[in-house]
Parts: sequence; C-alpha cells; structure tokens
Amino acid sequence: MTEPIVEAAQSEDLVTGPIVEVTDLHVSFGPVHAVRGVSFAVHPGECVAIVGESGSGKSVTARTLLGLTGDEARVRATSFRVEGVDASGHRERQWRAIRGRRIGFVLQDALVSLDVLRPVGKEIAETLRLHRAVPRAETAGRVIELLREVGVPEPELRARQYPHELSGGLRQRALIASAIACHPRLLIADEPTTALDVTVQAQILRLLAERKRDGTALLLISHDLAVVAELADRVLVMKDGVVVEDGPAGRVLSEPEHPYTRRLLAAVPMEHAKGARLSVLEGEPARPIPPRPPGEVVIEAHDLVKRFRSRTAVDGVSFQLRAGRTLGIVGESGSGKTTTARLVLGLLAPDAGSVAIDGRPWEGLTATERRELRRHIQVVYQDPLSSFDPRFSVRRILAEALDVGGEPRATRRDRAVELLEQVGLDASVLERRPLRLSGGQRQRVAIARALAPRPRVIVCDEPVSALDVSIQAQVLDLLADLQSELGVAYLFISHHLGVVHHVSDHVLVMKDGRVVESGDVRQIFTEPRAGYTRELLAAVPRIDAATGVTVRKAS
Repeated sequence: MTEPIVEAAQSEDLVTGPIVEVTDLHVSFGPVHAVRGVSFAVHPGECVAIVGESGSGKSVTARTLLGLTGDEARVRATSFRVEGVDASGHRERQWRAIRGRRIGFVLQDALVSLDVLRPVGKEIAETLRLHRAVPRAETAGRVIELLREVGVPEPELRARQYPHELSGGLRQRALIASAIACHPRLLIADEPTTALDVTVQAQILRLLAERKRDGTALLLISHDLAVVAELADRVLVMKDGVVVEDGPAGRVLSEPEHPYTRRLLAAVPMEHAKGARLSVLEGEPARPIPPRPPGEVVIEAHDLVKRFRSRTAVDGVSFQLRAGRTLGIVGESGSGKTTTARLVLGLLAPDAGSVAIDGRPWEGLTATERRELRRHIQVVYQDPLSSFDPRFSVRRILAEALDVGGEPRATRRDRAVELLEQVGLDASVLERRPLRLSGGQRQRVAIARALAPRPRVIVCDEPVSALDVSIQAQVLDLLADLQSELGVAYLFISHHLGVVHHVSDHVLVMKDGRVVESGDVRQIFTEPRAGYTRELLAAVPRIDAATGVTVRKAS
C-alpha cells in the first residue's frame, strides 16, 4: 500500500498571484519537440483553455504542470512556478505532494482513470488518506460529502459501487470528486466532457463553473469550442507545439486573428453550415455537398422490442431508411439508441418486431444467408483502434473485409488502394499498423473497411465524438461525399446534436427505449414538439459568432 505523503504543502495564506506560471516552456521526447516556447499563467477563479488538434502539444503542456511527462521527456523553461515555488527542479516525491493536494487532474475517460477493482468510494478515500486531508475516522463521511457536492444521487449507495456499475456521467462526477477531495487550488480538466451526453455534459460544466466561482483555478483542455466558450476567460490556441493565438475568450472566438483559429471555428457544425463542407481552406467559399435523390427503402424496422431481464431497452421502435439518406438517432445514455443499432445489424435478436435489410428480414435466415445479408450493412465505431487487431497492417485489415465482400484475391491490392483513395489516403498507408496512424487516419481506414463489401447501409455509432474539430469536419465531409457518390445510406448515432443536425435528413429522438419524436431534421431542431427534445436542445452549448460566448436555446 502506498504510504501517506507527509511532505508539507505550502500554506495557501502565503500564496498570492497566479497558481501556476510558466514562461518559455519547452518539452522534448528525443528528436520530437512537442512543446515550444509556451508561456501562460492561471490565477484563482480563472479558467484558461488550451485548444488545438491532436499533436498540438496541449495535453503534454497540461501534464507537465503535474510532472507527468515521463522519464524520457526533457523539460526546460525560463520560469516554472507552482503556487509561487520554483518547480523546474522538482523530483517525483515533490510532485506527489502536489498532485491531488495542490493540483487536481480530471481526464476524459473515467472508466480508464478509476480503478475497476475497487468501489469509487475507496478511490476517493485513497486521495484523502495519501495526503492526510482529514482524520482517518472522518474519511468515510468526507467521501459521502464529496459525492454529494458533485451532484451524485444516493451517495452512500454509489460509494459502494464499482466504476462499471455507474453511468458515464456518474463516473465522471466520481472522478471529479476524487480530484477536488483535497481542495486543490488548480484543477486541470483534460477533455472532461467529450464522451458525455449533452445533458450530462451540461451538468459537468455547471459543476466546473461552480468550482471556478469558489476560487478554484481551471486549466481546460478541449477540442469542443462551445465548451471552451462557456467556461474560459482566456484561450491559448496551439498548433505543432506553438501557441499561435492567445487572448480573452470572447475576442479569440468571435474575432480570431490567426488563420488556424479561423479554420478551427469554421469546422464547428452550425446551423448555417448545413449542406456545405466544413473543412475549407482560409478564404475559400463554403462549397455545397451535392444532394442525392432518395432511393428505395434499404432498412425497415417495425415495432422493435428488446428486453434485458426486467429492463426494456427498446420498446416499439419503428422507422424506414432510404438509399442516399441519413437517419440520425439521438438520446441520452440508456435511451436505447445503441441497442437499436445492434438489432439493425443483426447482432441481437428482437423479442418482438422485425428488421428487414433490402426487404429481407433477419429472422429465419440460415447462417450462410445471414453472412450474405451482412455484406450489405456495415458499421463504423467510435474507437476504430479497439476494433482493429493491432498486429494487422492496413493491408490485412482491408483484405479481410474484401474477402467478406467476395473480392477475388488477385484484385484485392488494387481494390484496397482504391478504397484508401476514396477516403483520402494513399497506398503508403497499406503497410502501417493502426498504432502508427493518427486518429483521423484510423477513422478513414475504418470507413474504407466498411466500404469494402460495397454495402447499402453503414451504421455510424459515434464515429466522430473522439476526434478534434478539424478532423471531425474532414470525416463528416468524407461521409457526405461518399454518400453523394455511392448512394450509401447512414444510420448515424451520436450524442453530439450539432453533428446530427449537420449530417441527417431525418432524426429519431429516443428516451427510455421509446421514440418520443421523429421527423425532418429541420423541424426537429427548429420546432421540436416533445418536451424532452426541447430539453436536449436547451442543453447544447453554441458559440455566438458576434460575442464568442455560449448561448443556449430556451427549453
């Protein structure tokens, strides 16, 4: 068991000025110069946001403030101070006294960050014990107080539960409770809401805003510019390890000076951009995506019901999807949208109702017939890395999909190159393994794999939620271009309502397994009839182009 950290922390009463301050920060990993000349400070009650694409250096910058860059990193700075103390020469024991006590850290994926082998209450208690924040006899009571403070219902029950027994929102709240357990002066939040539903995201943002009002300094790392607009006082825009723009959040988000910042903002799906490409170059006019007339019905779902023990996950869901069209499905975690997708894919059998692909229902088919029908419906997941065999090259990943599609062995390489070109990659990618590809490249390979059997339908299950805004824009444009060219239909599942609005022709809104509203995307997003739909839309943060601040629709 880890021994308590007994090294005394600096008295808060002696600290004035910024909680953390760095000047001319450089971080290198061998020949890779990941952070170059970054300077900023974070004061009590202030939120500084760092935005930029993957590889821009934003997360490395944040981890440097906690001494978490690793043994191979070379860190140097003209000045690096934490609560007024020079931290440039800190050793691991000194950093351990700072982590959790002086600086809290909230990561994106709470399920990975929390220990899956112990209840969340013990996880929080461990932080209190390590820093001797409260007497041992008061630890259990303080854990309950913390869970209640971050809005966890039934905290006594939740403290005894393991991470996998909690929803994504509750896990993230438990992670925040652990991060604030010792009242840190600075809270670093690295993509804290990316994987959350829009209503849970709104709750987490309110929680972070409350900590800020109470005087906690926040360093926010996010690719969601609407989230940044809601919380940040200042914004640093990073590209290739360098800060290319720095200023008040309102000014940076409404009147950006650097072309890269303008490109990031232009990539955000907004109402005025529907029907046009999001990934455009500086000064280039928005180009429309050629519409394709709807074709025949390719999916017909009728009164689908699926139960898991005493819980009904899908209850009476019906819809049609035509070739060349996109049907978006939205709803909170547990609404039944992913279970609906699994029923459509034939991965689950419904307890009632039916799904037909090109007029052929899954029910009653032989194993051979099901394999043949599955060629016509493919899937793209949120995290392609977890769906690829890491030992396989891109060539082999595509070869397996082409084999399923019945492609002759002699033409598979040429067809693989053709697929890569369709998704904006070249033949040089064929021999790479997934870990050697960027997030955007992996998602393009996943789309190429889905296209290999020449499907009629592709189910897109959160295909862009883990991507930076500019890469997201490229993938959305790619999907639209492929639909226009090939006539493929998409069943598009996402918690990002702005993305759903941008890509969809029709929308299903699900709650507790039922469809509460469905219809044309413009009608759903401008004149919603159901109260639940209005609540979802009211929770979506949007950037006001004139002021750079967040606005929300009235519920």
